[in-house]
Amino acid sequence: MDALPESCSYRMSEGDSVGESVHGKPSVVYRFFTRLGQIYQSWLDKSTPYTAVRWVVTLGLSFVYMIRVYLLQGWYIVTYALGIYHLNLFIAFLSPKVDPSLMEDSDDGPSLPTKQNEEFRPFIRRLPEFKFWHAATKGILVAMVCTFFDAFNVPVFWPILVMYFIMLFCITMKRQIKHMIKYRYIPFTHGKRRYRGKEDAGKAFAS
Repeated sequence: MDALPESCSYRMSEGDSVGESVHGKPSVVYRFFTRLGQIYQSWLDKSTPYTAVRWVVTLGLSFVYMIRVYLLQGWYIVTYALGIYHLNLFIAFLSPKVDPSLMEDSDDGPSLPTKQNEEFRPFIRRLPEFKFWHAATKGILVAMVCTFFDAFNVPVFWPILVMYFIMLFCITMKRQIKHMIKYRYIPFTHGKRRYRGKEDAGKAFAS
Protein backbone atom coordinates (compact mmCIF):
# COMPACT_ATOMS: atom_id res chain seq x y z
CA MET A 1 0.00 0.00 0.00
CA ASP A 2 1.43 3.36 -1.05
CA ALA A 3 2.07 5.94 1.65
CA LEU A 4 0.09 9.12 1.65
CA PRO A 5 1.77 12.18 0.20
CA GLU A 6 3.53 14.40 2.69
CA SER A 7 1.32 17.41 1.83
CA CYS A 8 -1.85 15.34 2.50
CA SER A 9 -0.61 14.10 5.85
CA TYR A 10 0.33 17.68 6.77
CA ARG A 11 -3.20 18.91 5.97
CA MET A 12 -4.73 16.11 8.09
CA SER A 13 -2.56 16.96 11.09
CA GLU A 14 -3.38 20.63 10.68
CA GLY A 15 -7.07 19.83 10.49
CA ASP A 16 -6.85 17.76 13.65
CA SER A 17 -5.21 20.61 15.53
CA VAL A 18 -7.86 23.05 14.29
CA GLY A 19 -10.61 20.61 15.30
CA GLU A 20 -9.17 20.32 18.76
CA SER A 21 -9.08 24.09 19.10
CA VAL A 22 -12.71 24.33 17.97
CA HIS A 23 -14.09 21.45 20.04
CA GLY A 24 -11.75 21.82 23.00
CA LYS A 25 -12.92 25.33 23.91
CA PRO A 26 -16.48 26.63 24.14
CA SER A 27 -17.65 28.86 21.33
CA VAL A 28 -18.02 32.62 21.65
CA VAL A 29 -21.83 32.36 21.62
CA TYR A 30 -21.80 29.78 24.41
CA ARG A 31 -19.47 31.86 26.53
CA PHE A 32 -21.60 34.97 25.92
CA PHE A 33 -24.84 33.33 27.06
CA THR A 34 -23.06 31.66 29.99
CA ARG A 35 -21.74 35.01 31.14
CA LEU A 36 -25.16 36.59 30.60
CA GLY A 37 -26.77 33.88 32.71
CA GLN A 38 -24.23 34.42 35.48
CA ILE A 39 -24.92 38.17 35.54
CA TYR A 40 -28.67 37.53 35.57
CA GLN A 41 -28.36 35.05 38.45
CA SER A 42 -26.15 37.49 40.33
CA TRP A 43 -28.80 40.21 40.09
CA LEU A 44 -31.46 37.75 41.24
CA ASP A 45 -29.36 36.82 44.26
CA LYS A 46 -28.84 40.47 45.16
CA SER A 47 -32.58 41.21 44.90
CA THR A 48 -33.62 38.35 47.20
CA PRO A 49 -33.72 40.37 50.48
CA TYR A 50 -35.69 43.27 48.94
CA THR A 51 -39.13 41.67 48.85
CA ALA A 52 -41.16 44.90 48.85
CA VAL A 53 -39.05 46.50 46.13
CA ARG A 54 -39.32 43.43 43.92
CA TRP A 55 -43.10 43.34 44.16
CA VAL A 56 -43.42 47.08 43.58
CA VAL A 57 -41.46 46.67 40.34
CA THR A 58 -43.69 43.75 39.32
CA LEU A 59 -46.85 45.73 40.04
CA GLY A 60 -45.41 48.61 38.00
CA LEU A 61 -44.82 46.27 35.07
CA SER A 62 -48.40 44.98 35.42
CA PHE A 63 -49.71 48.56 35.34
CA VAL A 64 -47.67 49.37 32.22
CA TYR A 65 -48.92 46.19 30.55
CA MET A 66 -52.57 46.98 31.33
CA ILE A 67 -52.17 50.51 29.96
CA ARG A 68 -50.64 49.11 26.77
CA VAL A 69 -53.48 46.63 26.30
CA TYR A 70 -56.03 49.38 26.94
CA LEU A 71 -54.44 51.72 24.39
CA LEU A 72 -54.05 48.99 21.77
CA GLN A 73 -57.57 47.63 22.35
CA GLY A 74 -56.44 44.09 21.66
CA TRP A 75 -54.49 41.06 22.83
CA TYR A 76 -57.24 40.16 25.30
CA ILE A 77 -56.59 36.44 24.96
CA VAL A 78 -52.97 37.02 26.01
CA THR A 79 -54.17 38.98 29.04
CA TYR A 80 -56.61 36.20 29.93
CA ALA A 81 -53.85 33.59 29.70
CA LEU A 82 -51.63 35.77 31.88
CA GLY A 83 -54.39 36.04 34.48
CA ILE A 84 -54.91 32.26 34.56
CA TYR A 85 -51.15 31.75 34.89
CA HIS A 86 -50.92 34.18 37.80
CA LEU A 87 -53.92 32.54 39.47
CA ASN A 88 -52.24 29.14 39.31
CA LEU A 89 -49.06 30.64 40.78
CA PHE A 90 -51.05 32.27 43.59
CA ILE A 91 -52.82 29.01 44.48
CA ALA A 92 -49.47 27.20 44.58
CA PHE A 93 -48.14 30.00 46.79
CA LEU A 94 -51.01 29.51 49.26
CA SER A 95 -50.81 25.71 49.25
CA PRO A 96 -48.58 23.66 51.59
CA LYS A 97 -45.72 21.71 50.10
CA VAL A 98 -47.18 18.47 51.47
CA ASP A 99 -50.93 18.19 50.92
CA PRO A 100 -52.57 17.39 54.30
CA SER A 101 -55.25 15.32 52.57
CA LEU A 102 -52.56 12.86 51.49
CA MET A 103 -51.28 12.57 55.06
CA GLU A 104 -54.63 11.84 56.71
CA ASP A 105 -54.25 8.09 56.81
CA SER A 106 -50.49 8.06 57.19
CA ASP A 107 -48.28 8.77 60.19
CA ASP A 108 -45.20 9.35 58.06
CA GLY A 109 -43.99 12.76 57.00
CA PRO A 110 -44.42 16.23 58.49
CA SER A 111 -47.81 17.49 59.53
CA LEU A 112 -49.17 20.88 60.50
CA PRO A 113 -49.38 21.54 64.27
CA THR A 114 -52.93 21.78 65.60
CA LYS A 115 -52.34 22.00 69.38
CA GLN A 116 -50.49 24.46 71.58
CA ASN A 117 -48.04 21.92 72.98
CA GLU A 118 -47.03 20.56 69.58
CA GLU A 119 -43.67 21.37 68.05
CA PHE A 120 -43.57 24.55 65.98
CA ARG A 121 -43.40 23.88 62.24
CA PRO A 122 -43.27 26.83 59.87
CA PHE A 123 -45.57 26.81 56.89
CA ILE A 124 -43.66 25.44 53.87
CA ARG A 125 -45.18 26.55 50.61
CA ARG A 126 -45.47 24.50 47.47
CA LEU A 127 -44.21 27.58 45.59
CA PRO A 128 -41.82 29.82 47.59
CA GLU A 129 -42.27 33.57 47.53
CA PHE A 130 -39.16 34.27 45.45
CA LYS A 131 -40.09 31.71 42.78
CA PHE A 132 -43.63 33.08 42.77
CA TRP A 133 -42.33 36.60 42.14
CA HIS A 134 -39.84 35.45 39.51
CA ALA A 135 -42.41 33.43 37.56
CA ALA A 136 -45.03 36.19 37.78
CA THR A 137 -42.59 38.82 36.52
CA LYS A 138 -41.43 36.63 33.65
CA GLY A 139 -45.05 36.02 32.71
CA ILE A 140 -45.72 39.75 32.48
CA LEU A 141 -42.63 40.30 30.33
CA VAL A 142 -43.59 37.44 27.99
CA ALA A 143 -47.11 38.84 27.66
CA MET A 144 -45.63 42.27 26.95
CA VAL A 145 -43.51 40.82 24.14
CA CYS A 146 -46.56 39.06 22.70
CA THR A 147 -48.32 42.41 22.28
CA PHE A 148 -45.75 43.33 19.61
CA PHE A 149 -46.92 40.49 17.33
CA ASP A 150 -50.27 40.54 15.57
CA ALA A 151 -50.36 36.74 15.48
CA PHE A 152 -51.31 36.75 19.18
CA ASN A 153 -54.08 39.30 18.71
CA VAL A 154 -56.93 36.80 18.45
CA PRO A 155 -60.30 38.56 18.10
CA VAL A 156 -62.49 37.76 21.09
CA PHE A 157 -65.34 39.35 23.01
CA TRP A 158 -63.42 40.46 26.08
CA PRO A 159 -66.38 40.86 28.55
CA ILE A 160 -66.94 37.10 28.36
CA LEU A 161 -63.29 36.50 29.29
CA VAL A 162 -63.59 38.91 32.21
CA MET A 163 -66.72 37.22 33.56
CA TYR A 164 -65.24 33.77 33.11
CA PHE A 165 -62.04 34.77 34.90
CA ILE A 166 -64.00 36.26 37.82
CA MET A 167 -66.05 33.06 38.14
CA LEU A 168 -62.93 30.92 37.95
CA PHE A 169 -61.17 33.08 40.56
CA CYS A 170 -64.10 32.91 42.99
CA ILE A 171 -64.52 29.14 42.61
CA THR A 172 -60.80 28.48 42.98
CA MET A 173 -60.39 30.72 46.03
CA LYS A 174 -63.51 29.25 47.66
CA ARG A 175 -62.07 25.77 47.27
CA GLN A 176 -58.71 26.91 48.63
CA ILE A 177 -60.29 28.58 51.68
CA LYS A 178 -62.33 25.45 52.39
CA HIS A 179 -59.12 23.43 52.21
CA MET A 180 -57.44 25.80 54.68
CA ILE A 181 -60.38 25.61 57.10
CA LYS A 182 -60.67 21.83 56.86
CA TYR A 183 -57.00 21.15 57.61
CA ARG A 184 -56.60 24.18 59.91
CA TYR A 185 -53.58 25.91 58.44
CA ILE A 186 -52.74 29.51 57.62
CA PRO A 187 -50.42 30.14 54.65
CA PHE A 188 -48.45 32.79 56.53
CA THR A 189 -45.85 32.27 59.25
CA HIS A 190 -45.05 35.21 61.51
CA GLY A 191 -42.44 33.43 63.60
CA LYS A 192 -42.38 30.94 66.41
CA ARG A 193 -44.92 31.42 69.15
CA ARG A 194 -43.55 31.70 72.68
CA TYR A 195 -45.18 29.60 75.35
CA ARG A 196 -44.68 29.69 79.11
CA GLY A 197 -41.79 27.42 80.01
CA LYS A 198 -40.79 25.61 83.19
CA GLU A 199 -38.84 28.59 84.54
CA ASP A 200 -41.83 30.91 84.19
CA ALA A 201 -44.08 28.32 85.79
CA GLY A 202 -41.62 27.91 88.73
CA LYS A 203 -41.56 31.66 89.25
CA ALA A 204 -45.35 31.75 89.27
CA PHE A 205 -45.54 29.04 91.93
CA ALA A 206 -42.79 30.70 93.98
CA SER A 207 -44.65 33.98 94.03
